[in-house]
This record gives sequence, structure tokens and C-alpha cells, in this order.
Amino acid sequence: MGSLPTLTAGQIDALVGARHPEPRSLLGYHEYPREDEHPLCVVRVLEPDAESVEVHWDDDSARPATLERLHPAGLFEGRVAFRRPLHPYRLRVRYRDGTEATKHDAYFFAPQLSDFDLHLFGEGNHYSIYYKLGAHPTVLDGLAGTRFAVWAPNAERVSVVGPFNFWDGRKHAMQARASSGLWELFIPDVGPGTAYKYEIRTRAGHSLLKADPYGFAMQLRPGNCTIVASLDGHEWQDQAWMRSRAEGDPLERPINVYELHPGSWRRDYDRTPPFLNWRELADELIPYVVDLGYTHVELMGVAEHPFDGSWGYQVVGYFAPTSRFGTPQDFMHFVDRCHQAGIGVIIDWVPAHFPRDDHGLAWFDGTALYEHADPRLGEHTDWGTKIFNYGRHEVRNFLVANALYWLDQYHVDGLRVDAVASMLYLDYSRQPGQWVPNRYGGRENLDAIDFLRQLNTAVGRYHPGALVFAEESTAFPGVSQPAHLGGLGFHFKWNMGWMNDTLRYAALDPVHRRHHHSLITFSFMYAWSEKFVLPISHDEVVHGKGSLLDKMPGDEWQKRANYRWFRAYMTAHPGKKLLFMGTEFGQWREWRDEHSLDWHLLEDPAHRGLQSLNRELNRLYASLRSLHAGDADPAGFAWIDLHNADQSVWAFLRRDPREPAGAPVVCIFNATPVPRDDYHVGVPEPGTYVKILDTDSTAYGGSGYAPAATATAEDQPTHGYPYRLRLALPPLAAIFLRPDR
Repeated sequence: MGSLPTLTAGQIDALVGARHPEPRSLLGYHEYPREDEHPLCVVRVLEPDAESVEVHWDDDSARPATLERLHPAGLFEGRVAFRRPLHPYRLRVRYRDGTEATKHDAYFFAPQLSDFDLHLFGEGNHYSIYYKLGAHPTVLDGLAGTRFAVWAPNAERVSVVGPFNFWDGRKHAMQARASSGLWELFIPDVGPGTAYKYEIRTRAGHSLLKADPYGFAMQLRPGNCTIVASLDGHEWQDQAWMRSRAEGDPLERPINVYELHPGSWRRDYDRTPPFLNWRELADELIPYVVDLGYTHVELMGVAEHPFDGSWGYQVVGYFAPTSRFGTPQDFMHFVDRCHQAGIGVIIDWVPAHFPRDDHGLAWFDGTALYEHADPRLGEHTDWGTKIFNYGRHEVRNFLVANALYWLDQYHVDGLRVDAVASMLYLDYSRQPGQWVPNRYGGRENLDAIDFLRQLNTAVGRYHPGALVFAEESTAFPGVSQPAHLGGLGFHFKWNMGWMNDTLRYAALDPVHRRHHHSLITFSFMYAWSEKFVLPISHDEVVHGKGSLLDKMPGDEWQKRANYRWFRAYMTAHPGKKLLFMGTEFGQWREWRDEHSLDWHLLEDPAHRGLQSLNRELNRLYASLRSLHAGDADPAGFAWIDLHNADQSVWAFLRRDPREPAGAPVVCIFNATPVPRDDYHVGVPEPGTYVKILDTDSTAYGGSGYAPAATATAEDQPTHGYPYRLRLALPPLAAIFLRPDR
């Protein structure tokens, strides 16, 4: 009959000590060739604390095979009959405490990652790696379970642990895949909803418990386990939106973004936690956004983050929509509903850094794996976080695949990449001696630059129509230029210079604005050097900076009047738009993530007036190509009067570059509380001009100083134009006019 192959003492010691890198090579079902007809069939099982183990075939009523104990720690071995077809068997285990369990053997199943998967991942180009790594409910050999895979190249051993194995790392040690650094294991009978972690034994002999970097769901804080989750189950209804998204030029489209923090936009304080879920947000938020005329929402904190106060910028679950607001399918439902309502969805995405949480990416396998080991490269001093090692193929693969994952699996329309400036410069927020120059002796992070180009190229190739925005505050050249032309390849860059200058100007007492007129005019010196978004984001209404309304000088009426011309100027200035939630109705207090917006303010007509103004500004911006089609084209703009610093008045034209003969929009701003009667403004054509906006209208809470609805151009050259309008300019106000033709 033949004798059983003998395991060496070293092999047995490695198995029972859970140190063997390839446990499936010894455990599970094995066939050994013999000279007679059939091979010798052996099953080996490591089941700590077991008294006995039997092997049962599901389709066989014959007596089970009883395995013999090889080691007191629970290593068993025994012969089983040769059989074809071969299919999974069950283990009946009786433990020393008298309990029994029946389970299928995880080591029966062959590895599922292909050599091609290993190759692509190793070179950093496996853009769908999230289908392979992580936890994936699946059926193998007719048996339902979950396939686990993780990258931990410097680990001595990796195990999947959870309630299904009493968090015992000896029971489901994973199989190392050659030199790839990948480990995998299929565990039968483990399905969606199961909590798990990876127990990683480092080469220094320490044990770490880590969440799954590629996990699709995580527990609600303070829990930090990953949850086995399927992404199946949602039937998308946004096909028309997805087709239209890929058509046309985004530079010529209106892009008007409502930035919001889902956890504090509106709360239900009668429950714990008080967050609205994605389905409730779909019911309440989407009609609000549609009514106000925004084209997109930008969502903070979508990926899982353990600390609410990080606002989602310290991510642990890069592939997991936060459980604060529901399941992955709930988030799909929200995005789908947005698309059906004509609203695009942008999410904040954070590839610049990650937190130090013990269960996260930091020192993942006992070494600096995702980060740099050198703190001069790997420590973000401002935020106390880790910096990704963009020079490592597998790290770049993790990040690029993550970006594509949100676009692919959740139909997200854009990514706002956070803290790009901190990625581009090795000396960002560092003193001399605290940073390491690049190979040419410079301060640029060449690996990060290559990563960003790879990212933006991949997005353009696989998801045409999806947009990538850079939150970048320096003068780094070519941020929104195509990567193949030497740029970084972003579609748009946040115009932080415009934001800082304009807010500084708006906060001045009007009597001093005449001395700072360049804060208004300077932005037009570089307005077309990049494709810009004009942001008034959450960063401008926190940490003592005051709300937008409260930044304005003067009494309450003057604050609102200053707010109104500011918002009109933002709408008329070239560039796409972004406004943070609550700003649209003039919230007085700074934003706090633990509180809902002050919706009660809308009981006050003055705040309803500001909301009405924003509704009308958004409508004009979206409906008039003159106000959006030339956002990135200097032909869409022309100065009328930029020199009147003494009166703090300026005026310009906006027009559609594709229709130079089309009706322009004349935009005039008076940044003082002094009305300007009989003010002359040059215009390019004769006839009647219709006032399409007056921020001083009583409908918006203004004084109604200049009620005339039209003005007639006179044949009198002014400001370099052949005609002029004679207007009454209201105090602290903006007016827009168009030729009536």
C-alpha cells in the first residue's frame, strides 16, 4: 500500500509555529505518485486545540477518514481514498473542550493569482489589481467562500484572522506567491459581512494586526476591522449621463461645484450616529443642489477614516466608502441618483499622505512598505502623517488603481487631488537639513511627478470624461498641461492665488481698497496660464478664518452687500467655480464638522435673499456661454475699465470665444458704499442693454438704488470702445448687462 511521506522536523516546527511561508505546500490534500495504479492521497490539517480530525466527502456515505496526530499543537495527517472527480471535503473537528465543528479545508484550493497578475503588479501597471487583492466573495469548486490576497513582501507570515477562526493566526496562514510579496488564501464558508484583519508576523518576531489596504468596507469607528463585502447588487440607471459625460470639451462646459461634508451638511440628532445615510442624502441633498443650479457636488471624506475630525483627509480604507453613511451599494445609489438628476460627483482623494494608525498602512509588514523609511522623505511634519513612496512600483499601482476604482465601480465623475503642492516638493514645509535633494540636487519630488503623470494619463485612457482637479498652491509650471507635453496632466488647478488676493481685498474696509486695487487686477495676469477653478472651500471657513459672510467689513447690511458683489465677481471671473456648503445662504459661524449647518438662518429673509442671489448667479453662469465657455480662453475676456482704483470700480466683458459676434456680458463692480451716479462705461456695440443682474436688488436684500432695467448705449467712445453706457452704480454692488438683440 505504501507509507505516508514523512515531514521533516523543520517542516513540522514551521507549520505548528505558523512560520511556514507556503503552508499549502504541506497542508491540505496532496497526491504522491506510486508505482501501482493510483497515487497515494494524503490530507494534512493544522487545527490547534483539536482532539481529533476526520475527513468527510460530501457525496460519499463511506466511513470518514480519521487523521493521526503528528504533533501535540494540532497537526494531523492521514490517508484518504483516491477519487475522481476531485471536489472539496469537510473536516469534522472535535476540540479538547468537547465542542465540535464541521468546516471545509482552506488548503484544498489552488492559488488564484496568475503569474501575469504578479508580473503586472510588480511593474506597477495592474490597474485593476483591486479585483485581485483584498477580500472577494466567490465560488470555487462549487463552494462559496472568500478569496483573500495582500501585499506584504517583508513579512515572515501573514494570516487571515476573524471571528470565524477565533482570531487565531495559526489557523488560516496565507500562501506566499514566490518573490512577488503577495500572499493569498481562499477560505470557504466565509462570506459578506464577516469582519477580518491580517495578522502579520514580522521578521523581527512581532505580530501586527492590520486592516486590509484593498478592503471594500470597514467597521464604523471606533471599530477598525475590514468587512468582507461584495460590490454586486446595484443596477445602474445612469447610462445616458455616462455617455454624455465623455462628449464635448469640459473647458467649455459650466462647472459649478457645491463642496460639502456629508457628515455635517444636515444631521438627525435623534439618532446615534446622527449622520444621514447616502439614501437620505439622495432624497434631501440632490433636490437642493438642483434647485440652486450647481452642476457638481464635491464630497469630502468618502473613503474610510477613523477620526471624524480629520474630515476624511487621513484615510485608512482607500477602497472602502465610509460606513458612516451606509454600504458600498448605498453610495452607488447616491451617485446614480445624482447622475439621473444631472449632477456630477467629485470626491476628495488623498494620495499625498496617510495616518499612523496601528491598523493602517504605516509599517504595514514591519517595514516602511508604503512609506519611506527615511523621515526626511517619509514623515509629513505638518500633519503627523506618513508620505507615500512614489518610487515603489507597487505603491504607485495601489494609488493609480485606487483612483480608477472610484471612477469604475462608483461612476464618480472626478477626483480632487488633495495637497498636491506637498507632493511636488521635497522641501515642502521643511527647514534646511530636513529634506533630501533629488538625484539632480533639486527640490522637486521626481517620483511624485512621475506618479501624477501616470495617474492622469490612466484616467484619461480608461475613463474619458472623468476630471482630475489639483489642489495646488504654488507656481509649479504645467499643472493642467497634458502629460505628453511635459505637464502634470490635470484637467484643472485650484486658483489659490485668486482666492487669497480676492478674500484679502474683500476683507478690507472700503476706504482702504483704493490702495489695494492690484489685488483685483493681478489675477488677470495669469488667469489663462492654467485651467483654473476658483475655490471658496472649507479651508477658508475654519480655524479662526471666519465664514465668508463674516469676513466682510462693516455692519450686517454692509457685510451682506460686500458678500453679494464678491459672489458676483467670482461668477464673472474666468474659471470654473467651487463654493463650500453653508456659504450659499450666508452662514455666520465657521464650519464645524460635528454640527449641522445653520439651516434655521433661512427663516430670516436676509439669508433667503443671499440664497436667492446664488441661485440666480448659478443660473446665469450655466445658461450663458459667455460666462463659462471662455473660462480657459483669453478670447472670452476683455477689460473695459481696470484703472479706476480711486473709486474702487472695475468693469470687463465676458464673451463666448466661439461666437465673437454673440452678445457679451458687461460686468461692473462698485466696491465702495458710495453710489456712482451717471457712471460711464464703454461698450462694443450700440442699442439697448438689459440689466440681467443687480446684486443691490431688494430681492437679494439690497437697497434697490438703481431700479432701471435697461440702458441705452450712446455714440461716444469710452474706455477704448466706440459706445458708452451711462449708469447709476449702486453701493457695494455688481451689475451685469447684455445687449438686447
